[in-house]
Amino acid sequence: MSNTAPEGSGPPAATGGGGAGLRPAGAAAGRERERRYLVLAEGKSGDPHYGKTARGVMRYAPEKVVALLDTERAGETEQGFPIVGTVNDALCFNPTTALVGVATAGGRFPPAFREQIRSCIAKGLDVENGLHEFLTADPELVEQARKYNVELRDLRKPPPDLNVPTGENLEVPARIVLTVGTDCAIGKMTVAIELDREARRRGIASEFVPTGQTGIAIAGWGISVDAVVADFIAGASERLVVEGHRRGGELLIVEGQGSLLHPQYSGVTLGLYHGSAPHALVLCHLAGQRHVADDERYPIPPLREVVELHERTALIARPARVACIALNTRELGEGEARVAMEAAEDETGLPVGDPVRFGAGRLVDALSSE
Repeated sequence: MSNTAPEGSGPPAATGGGGAGLRPAGAAAGRERERRYLVLAEGKSGDPHYGKTARGVMRYAPEKVVALLDTERAGETEQGFPIVGTVNDALCFNPTTALVGVATAGGRFPPAFREQIRSCIAKGLDVENGLHEFLTADPELVEQARKYNVELRDLRKPPPDLNVPTGENLEVPARIVLTVGTDCAIGKMTVAIELDREARRRGIASEFVPTGQTGIAIAGWGISVDAVVADFIAGASERLVVEGHRRGGELLIVEGQGSLLHPQYSGVTLGLYHGSAPHALVLCHLAGQRHVADDERYPIPPLREVVELHERTALIARPARVACIALNTRELGEGEARVAMEAAEDETGLPVGDPVRFGAGRLVDALSSE
């Protein structure tokens, strides 16, 4: 579509969730086309936590990204991608879609973001949004999208027909692996993607199963389980593994969410765990972290106890073992990282690796031998 689409052309184009029905985002409206993302990262383009959607897409789907929008860093680059200060400045890179690439307090849009989104729509860009506040629930934005014939896609908006599990998760003819963790935002998605890529490199028919907005933006399908009604989280997770096998996966690497240890997000973790019915788990941990969310009220138990907790919590009909540990050593030097991995291995008796720093080979070996 041209960046100067005539006003009023075509049918209304404001649509719902990118993951709805597990189609690639936008397929429901019949507008399949190559995505070229202008990533909206205002004030967060260099932030590894609040800018994690931007960073995840740049790392794992760089072919989709053409530029970032961050007025605080206009003229700089991030991971080799140009940073612009206005939507107009980005048009020379021929984006087709604006992707909201940040997390915000409460999952709502700050005023500056709303202005940028309006500008994107006026320039004919579709908008993909992973926040809890839905674009498609905003009458003003919906009307503007209709006026300029663009799509609004809420990646966290769940399919409307979710229900409880049926038991089909126990019949999927594939090996299912779930990444779990001692906290949020420690790399469960990253580990899942690295495992999937290493398995594919070995010729294994592996499929990354996205369960959050960043994974959906990278893979183009999925359900953001943290936006699903609590009763239906397990049913959504079942649907995901069924779909992962339908897409050709004989090894399904399911992206984990939350943590059983987390005082706020343990619910989504348990629903995903039971609904995806994994055969094996990969436990993710940030080396050196002692408390959940750095809150001294919630100490992280020794790793061997965390392993036992996860194995005891498995679905009764599908016992699962922790096959290996993915240790995030980003805050350590290389020598310190190797010492930390050896210590975790001595404590748990399980293979330990940092798949980003040292490759995922050892962890895939552990999954293959289970």
